[in-house]
This record gives sequence, C-alpha cells and structure tokens, in this order.
Amino acid sequence: MHFLVTGGAGYVGSHIVRTLLRQGHTTVILDDFSTGHRWATQGQEVVEVDLKDLPALRAALAGREFHGIFHFAAKSLVGESDEEALLYYQNNVDGTSNLLRVALENGWHRCVFSSTAAVYGNPVTATIDEDHPKAPINVYGETKLAMENLLEGVCNSKSFGAVCLRYFNAAGAADDASIGEAHTPETHLIPRALKAAAGNGGDLTIFGDDYPTADGTCIRDYIHVEDLADAHSKAMDYLQQHSGFVALNLGTGSGFSVKSVVNACEKVVNRAIPHTVGPRRSGDPDSLIADASKAKKLLGWRPKRTDLHTIVASAWAWEQVRPVIDTDGG
Repeated sequence: MHFLVTGGAGYVGSHIVRTLLRQGHTTVILDDFSTGHRWATQGQEVVEVDLKDLPALRAALAGREFHGIFHFAAKSLVGESDEEALLYYQNNVDGTSNLLRVALENGWHRCVFSSTAAVYGNPVTATIDEDHPKAPINVYGETKLAMENLLEGVCNSKSFGAVCLRYFNAAGAADDASIGEAHTPETHLIPRALKAAAGNGGDLTIFGDDYPTADGTCIRDYIHVEDLADAHSKAMDYLQQHSGFVALNLGTGSGFSVKSVVNACEKVVNRAIPHTVGPRRSGDPDSLIADASKAKKLLGWRPKRTDLHTIVASAWAWEQVRPVIDTDGG
C-alpha cells in the first residue's frame, strides 16, 4: 500500500517510514524541515510544504492517491508552547485542519494520528486509561486535544476513520542505530543525559526534585520508538476494516523517575553523568503512566522492548553515530 507520512523526517515519523518500508509498503514524506532531517527520509519521495499553506498543500498533493495518512507534523515543545500559544495553535490545529480538508477533497479516508498523554494533564488515578479526564496543563496538550477533536468531528460527519495514538514518553532508537532522536533543542531526558555522558551536551539539568514522588522527581512511562512504530502500523491495519474514531494509549504500564533514568544511563555508559537540579519546568505533570490495555485488545499490539536498559542502550548506540550522520545534510 501507499501512504502519506506528515512529519516523516522527524523522530517518530522516520521510524514508521522505516517500518512501512520493511513491510513492503511505499511512502511519500511531507515535511517542512523546520525540525526534521533530510538524512532521515531514507530515500523516499519528499514533498516539502508547510501544512499552514493550504493552496501550496493542495497543489503539492493534487492527483495523488494514498491508502492512508500517518500524521506526525506538529510543534511539540511544552515550555515553548506556553510562551508561543498562537504559534502552536496555528501550526498544530490549523495545519491539521488543512490536511483533513485536502484529504477529504482527494478521497483519502484513513488517518493514524500522533497524539500525546499531555491531553490528560495531571493524573487523578495511578494509571491513565482513555476515559481519564482530559485536562491538559500546557498549550501543547491543548493543541493535541484540539487536533483529536477535529479528527473525531470529521469521523462523525464523513465516511472517515481515525486512530489517535496517545504516546507516553517515546524513547530509544532504531534497532540498527540507523535513525534516532535528534531534536534542536533537545528537551527529552534520555538523549540529554547521553549527550552529557558523551561530553557534547554540557551538564544535565534535572528539572525539579520536589515533586510528590519517592525521590522527588517526575515519573514517566517510557515506550521504545520501535514499539511505537509497530503500533502505528497495526493501527492502519485496523482502519482497513473499521471507520469512525478511536483513541488509544501507548505505553508499557511501568513508570520510572528522572533520577532512576539517569542511573540507568550511567550503567549503560559506565560512567557518572554530571548533572544539576534546577526549578520545575512549566507544564510538567508529576506522574504519567499508561494503561494501554485497549490498544492491546483492539490492535493486538504489545510492546516488546519494555526494559529501561534496552531502551537506553539503543539510544546510546545511536548517540555514537549521530555526530557523523548530523554532518550529512540537514
């Protein structure tokens, strides 16, 4: 089958492209390269366009046929989102509206959407299922929830199917270290810790040690990016047989504190990681742990790389080659 992957030059998007290619599918990557990398496009056709530019989007995709869309393109920095709310709503929500408009005009009726656990806000239960109240505490989460609502509205009014996958914390890199996480600026804990260990990222800052957790640091559910890619593939398979809207959590059901993740990184690299403690970041919930049983039931999906050491080791293998790759184009 033939798929459109928006944001396919980014972290998770490039991994689903890799998974689809291994399954014998073909892809077109749509990216504006504001954060994506040309080296991550894996030889696929690239349409370079901004989703906010509806006329350009229409022109770029006119006459094409796709069996479905994987929609990753979005701004995703929590702190920045609270400072640049208008930018985030324009980019994430308006861009998604334009994409759906063009999809309907061209008869593309399936979309797997990259959502986030940030739609839930601070948890009121130990683990979070899909019925947990949606009360985002940052603008990023607000925009992702608005994007979900757009998709649900289209599904309710048109012949359309959408699966919204609410990730918890994506982490790790491709099993062969060919692609991985490369954000600028890097805000995710594991790559920041490993860059500090490699001596090319400065000291690591732990944002807050006064949370109501056992060691005072935030707790997160880390899900390997290869397992995320597998879930996206299974979600598109699901849409070949079903229409309508469904939202699913993706996580392992286990939580790790920031300090425990730093300890795991130190064990993998076999050295101490210099770090300091700073103030909390705006919009960071205390704890986010997934109940992903619905995804397991509907998609037949189960994460395979649930051990924190495995996740960190794959990220470290990527860190060893990333400086070389980063010099080879965008």
